[in-house]
Amino acid sequence: MSSETAAVLIAARWAAIETRQHGITDVRQLVDLGVTRDMIVAQIEAGRWQWVLPRTYATFTGPIPRPARLVAALRYGGAAAVLSHRTAAEQWGLVPVADGPVHITVPYGTSAISHPPFVIVHRSRAFAYITVALDPPVTSRADTAIDMAAAEPDVRSAQRTLAGLLVTGRVRPLTVERRLLERPPPRYRRPLTATVLLVRNGVQSVLEECYAVDLEQAHGLPSGRRQGAVVVDGVTLYEDVMYDEFGADLTVRLDGRTHLLNSVAFRDRRRDNAAELAGRSRLSYGWHDISDDVCGAAREVAAVLRRRGWDGAGVGCPRCAGRGDWPARG
Repeated sequence: MSSETAAVLIAARWAAIETRQHGITDVRQLVDLGVTRDMIVAQIEAGRWQWVLPRTYATFTGPIPRPARLVAALRYGGAAAVLSHRTAAEQWGLVPVADGPVHITVPYGTSAISHPPFVIVHRSRAFAYITVALDPPVTSRADTAIDMAAAEPDVRSAQRTLAGLLVTGRVRPLTVERRLLERPPPRYRRPLTATVLLVRNGVQSVLEECYAVDLEQAHGLPSGRRQGAVVVDGVTLYEDVMYDEFGADLTVRLDGRTHLLNSVAFRDRRRDNAAELAGRSRLSYGWHDISDDVCGAAREVAAVLRRRGWDGAGVGCPRCAGRGDWPARG
């Protein structure tokens, strides 16, 4: 190879660093380009480059934008590193992009370790089966959702996290269910599988998941039918929870949104009027009703269910202590 050809190739590789790699490079790449460690130190001391992570540098000064942060974390992690956990969820559009560390997953045996607040390093024994070869590389949508949930500090946080990701419509519940069998997470597998089943059965929001788990299941109440169809003025609308199959004509409406659209408020009024005309009982709960006083809401639901014909017996949960007996039958 002539010196002129070599110079052209080196120039092209430098151009790739500035464009595709957003100005991020590492020691191995620099050595291949003929840059010595002394030259790297000289560039940093002169204020033209900056250290980002061990063996990883930015060929510019000033703030490091998000695209460059992602490249830096991946180059630090090594050739096999992929974006994972919340960072992968951001790339998939499952959660909003937020300030915070870049999460990467590497195979076992890789030397990279976490350097908060810049990068958090995870390791996987199933590495070959969880990655998607995009640019930048990421864990699959299903594996990303499972990893985020399994990283939560307790089981209910894990379930709420998974439910929140599944109800976006961007992660297939059946795919997550299959991955939970193929690659069981280090914890929470059974509760997460139960969460997938709730979503498959009609739960469409984190609020609805909390109602199903913290109110119905925790208090021994029946599991109502989700997204039951009702026809109002020739238009099919859907109710969040209905208990007709348990002998109680009760409709429960759950709404964690702030209604800003007149069309949404009009739709809800039509459903209310239709329920009233049909002689149905109805209860409505928002996010704070369930998160702040789920036991009180459960007592209300139990009382109406019994009044309308349900012959079951609910139970108090551990949080119900000191609230007195449950509503009597009849």
